[in-house]
Amino acid sequence: MNDFLFSINVTLPIFLVMVLGWFLKQIGMLDDHFVTVANKFNFKVTLPFMVFRDLSAVNIREAFDLKFVLFCAIASSVCFWVIWGGAKLFLKDKTITGAFVQASFRSSAAVMGLAFINNIYGPSAMGPMMIIGAVPLYNIYSVLVLTFEAEEEEGTVKDFGKVRQACINIVKNPIIISIVLGVVAALSGIDFPMIIDKTVNSVSALATPLALICLGAGFEGRKAIAKIKPTLWASAIKLVIQPLIFVPIAAAMGFGGEKMIAILIMLAAPATPSCYIMARNMKNDGVLTASIVVVTTLLAAVTLTGWIFALKTIGII
Repeated sequence: MNDFLFSINVTLPIFLVMVLGWFLKQIGMLDDHFVTVANKFNFKVTLPFMVFRDLSAVNIREAFDLKFVLFCAIASSVCFWVIWGGAKLFLKDKTITGAFVQASFRSSAAVMGLAFINNIYGPSAMGPMMIIGAVPLYNIYSVLVLTFEAEEEEGTVKDFGKVRQACINIVKNPIIISIVLGVVAALSGIDFPMIIDKTVNSVSALATPLALICLGAGFEGRKAIAKIKPTLWASAIKLVIQPLIFVPIAAAMGFGGEKMIAILIMLAAPATPSCYIMARNMKNDGVLTASIVVVTTLLAAVTLTGWIFALKTIGII
């Protein structure tokens, strides 16, 4: 019961902030222009600040666990490439491929993951280690699939042109830049002045609530219902199929305790609101992405509780 109540306390407030954004849009307080501008602001400013803050605070030299980081990186990579390959084969509507793939494999690792780990184990280095192993790849792979599967415009150069554009998008991606800077800051042990820390914290604090407000305001219910089948498939992949495959492998490799919780969150947490921001900014299906984020957030309270209960029952955590 405690695990269930904790899951509800983590996921329900996130969902309610989305509902608030939707409500404010319905009464006319927010409009499409606000959503567009705020999404761009989030993508280029607040999310990079948050990622930099989280990574720069980690003592990487002391906490680094190569086996654990490699597992996170390899599991994330396998999930991405298998889902993209499956989507290319089985999705009838090819225009939704980029949005479907990104939201199916990419978790809310930084936002929900650290909350779960801290609640169960207190301050832990394994959450940041999981972020180092998975989050850079989340963003690189997201840029790849969203670039290659974006809605094509007249005069778009295919094949080599898209490879070149994907490389440019990766180098220019604000979140990837912030990851690099955050790791450099953590490794160098830079102690920023208090005025810098407070500024970074203030901007970072805007990231998650603003992303959720925009996601709710941009949610188009009727259009989302028309895409309920891919939404449910993506949700099943995100919350059930990925952990069903990789959690037993992690257990066989000897991972347990806080490492297993970090792996579980990486595999089975709901799709991150960053998916919606990136999909909208890179000309992919924002309606489907918003739908997947909303549904996975709603269902995660049940599925994550089930996974935690199962792992506790067999003594892995």
